[in-house]
Formats: sequence, structure tokens, C-alpha cells
Amino acid sequence: MSQKNNHPRHDADCSYAPTMTLAMAQQRAQFMSNIRQFFASRHMLEVQTPLLSQAGNTDTFLQSVAAQVTYQDKPCMYYLHTSPEFAMKRLLASWQVPIYQICPVFRDNEIGVRHNIEFTMLEWYQPNYSLDDMATELGELLEALYGHPVVMSHYRYVDAFMDFVGIHPLTASLAALQAVAEDKGLTGFDFNADINDADESEENIRQSWLDLLFSHAVEPNLGHDLPTLIIEYPPATAALAKTAVDKEGNTVAKRFELYINGIEIANAYDELADGQALRERFEQDNQLRKQHHLPQMPIDEHLLAASDALMPCSGIAVGVDRLLMVITGARNLEEVIPFPSGLA
Repeated sequence: MSQKNNHPRHDADCSYAPTMTLAMAQQRAQFMSNIRQFFASRHMLEVQTPLLSQAGNTDTFLQSVAAQVTYQDKPCMYYLHTSPEFAMKRLLASWQVPIYQICPVFRDNEIGVRHNIEFTMLEWYQPNYSLDDMATELGELLEALYGHPVVMSHYRYVDAFMDFVGIHPLTASLAALQAVAEDKGLTGFDFNADINDADESEENIRQSWLDLLFSHAVEPNLGHDLPTLIIEYPPATAALAKTAVDKEGNTVAKRFELYINGIEIANAYDELADGQALRERFEQDNQLRKQHHLPQMPIDEHLLAASDALMPCSGIAVGVDRLLMVITGARNLEEVIPFPSGLA
């Protein structure tokens, strides 16, 4: 095979060419095989769930890709999933065995060095696993993929925020959060603009400032020496996770995120098995979406029913493309996928 076939071309005569080299495609194929071998050795069931759903993700900051379909001769609005979570929890509640899935997921309007509208996610669930158990298993997966022992550091969200932002995220006033954001050059943001009832939405406004500060001032510093697990997030980020009380008496979300080289790689929850509590969270999400002039999303009633039958468990989602990036040293998502959204 000639050397030139190992590299994509970008000139006008080869507009069909992928952005990923053949060598990287071969690395990716081996990478995917290693992931499946890891879970096969643990006797975990690989599953496949639909990409299309009648329900959507209500999260204010995740925009679903809508798809107009015809079902039984009637036009219907479906949504490409932002994660296989909802359908996988229905399987988990029914079968009560460890399951995993590798699949494409979709998030509208996400384009950049580390983002694409379509990307690949690895997600798995373990019955009767604590978050600590899940962190241990994640470390074992990293060792299998890196090919050598991996040590992960644990870093509380509060401590990371105070170290890099200089203010306590759970007790600081809204005015203080806004002031420190402006001091760091994060100007032009007004999270009160679309809020009709500021008192009712204060927690959401607070979280918007925290997210802004965390993404710009904290995330870039994480995971450069060791893969880093950020733990004990603010309660507004609980999403589908349980909450707990930290050592200072603050309510926190029972979740962690993995960062490597300043890049968010994985997100894990101690899963909330309470259909009514989830309904309330989804309805609150939709109210917030309405305030921000975003479409309200149909709630997944099947998930709510399954949640009441869900055993204690933990689940985790891993960005496969991003993990391949950090392991291979790629600088851009386009190097590890063949056709980014702009070329698809």
C-alpha cells in the first residue's frame, strides 16, 4: 500500500476524502475492539436501543435533533437521542443485569474542536454498584485502553472551584459570582434576561454562573498530571442522579465527571430510581426551557414507569471520540472521526 493512501487529502479534487487517516481508522477499530473485550471479560450484556424516540431530553443545555417521521400513515415528531440512557434504564429495570452500549448520539448545534452534532458514546449500567464501584471500574477500563496502570485523582467540585476561581461555589451570592466572572473577562452574559420569576429560578441562575466559571476557569486546568474525577457537584446538576449531604452540610449531586488534559471524558451518576421525582425535574426543565424560548420536550413516560422498578445502580457515559483523542494525542475531533458534521 502506498504511503499517500494513509493520509486524507483536502484539495478540491478529493472533496469526498475523510478527515481521519487510515492509520487512525485502524487504531480506532482496535480501540473499539478493546472496549468490547473489556466488557465481555466481565460478562456484561451488549445491547442496542433505538436512536429515534417520541420523547426528548428536557435538559435546558442539550438540544435534541428533531426528525419528522411518518408512523402508521401519520406525520409524527421524533427525536434522535442525546444519550441511550432512557431506553437502557427500561432494559435494566426489566432484566436486572449489567448492560453496556456503544452507539451514535446527537446534540444539535454542537460544533468545535471537541464537539460534533453526531458522536459516539459508550454507556454502561451496573446493578448494586456505588459511585466508588463505578469509579474503580472506569479506572480498570482506562488501564485496559492505555495498556498500563492508571492512577486517578479525586477532586471535590468545591475545592477545584475555590482553587481556580477563588470563591465558594455553593455559598457565594449571585452578585459575587457575576463579579468574579467579569473580573476574569467573562463579560456580555446576562442570565437574568429570560427569567420571568427570578426568585423561583435563582438556583438555575446560580448554576448558569457556576457553569460559565467552571468551563472557562476550572476545566482547562483539570487532568493534566493524572486523570481527574470531579466529585460532589452542585445539586442543580443532579439531573437523573441522587443527592447527598457533603462534610460541610451542603446538598450535593451524587455524580462524578472524568477529565483528562482539560477535556471532559465521562459522566457518572448514582441513579435516581424515583419516577415522581424525575417527573418533577423534567417538568421544571421544561418550564426553564419555556423561559429561555426553547421548545418544551415530550417527557418519556416509559422511563418514569421503569424508574420505580429500578434497583440501586450506577451508570456512566463516556465520550468515545474524546477518549480516543487523549489516548492517541490527537488535537481535534476531526482526526478521530471520518466525516465531521460539516462534511457528512
